[in-house]
Amino acid sequence: MNTKQTENPSILKLLLKILQGALIGLGAVLPGISGGVLSVVFGIYKTIMELLANPFRNFKTHVPKLLPYIIGAVIGFMGIANLLAFLLEKYPDPSVCLFVGLIVGMFPSLWREAGEKGRSTGSYISMGLAFLVLLALLIGLNLSSVVITPNFAWYVFCGFCLALSIIAPGMSFSTLLMPLGLYTPFVDGIGHLDFGVLIPGGIGGLVTVICLAKLIDSLFEHHYSLAFHAILGIVAAATLVIIPFSSFAASASSCAVNLVCLAAGIASALILDHFNSKVDVKD
Repeated sequence: MNTKQTENPSILKLLLKILQGALIGLGAVLPGISGGVLSVVFGIYKTIMELLANPFRNFKTHVPKLLPYIIGAVIGFMGIANLLAFLLEKYPDPSVCLFVGLIVGMFPSLWREAGEKGRSTGSYISMGLAFLVLLALLIGLNLSSVVITPNFAWYVFCGFCLALSIIAPGMSFSTLLMPLGLYTPFVDGIGHLDFGVLIPGGIGGLVTVICLAKLIDSLFEHHYSLAFHAILGIVAAATLVIIPFSSFAASASSCAVNLVCLAAGIASALILDHFNSKVDVKD
């Protein structure tokens, strides 16, 4: 009797961790949602960063603890990739509006996270500079009519952005890839297990973790507010660039559909934020 009573809570706890991992996996690939932010919300970000910063020293203690989350993350990540690729191909503008809504809806929670250790004048300067620099870069690429053809090197860059979205809370890799036209082919390649995408993406992600995990861990440890507000600026600039303004002006029906998708994205993100705030993340 006592054995069953102790086993059931353990099984439920395991399933909850897998579910939380699935949400983190969804957040890693879904535009507007950051897997890093969800790992913070679920209380495992510190454990992840300790493992990535010192993998050999912390392997035995941290991997067993994170294994259910890893399993869930793989399920969530792979399960949504094909769906996203289909939607972006068949309904590009409404899909982008939905994603923009998700980003806008997540901003209140990101703002709270950014101010968790206080805000200073430097925080706002950091956010403003990051916003202006990335906005200028993306607008410059658009005006110069640069057409990026996905190849091995660009998929390495995609892997870099994906890894960055995990180790830097608030950074959604889609916000960097969508304006460059790399998000759809990258996600489509992942969903179809295309090794021409998976291998360079894996290389980019691995190199990023090896080179930046300790640096970003230290940056957030000692300059949390400056770093997080810079991420907010990056997210805001990248989001502004991907809004399909021409689609809103095309016709009344397309404008209505886009507005509905935008509202649905905002509502979904706010509901997810409310759900996250209610989940008990303690081990």
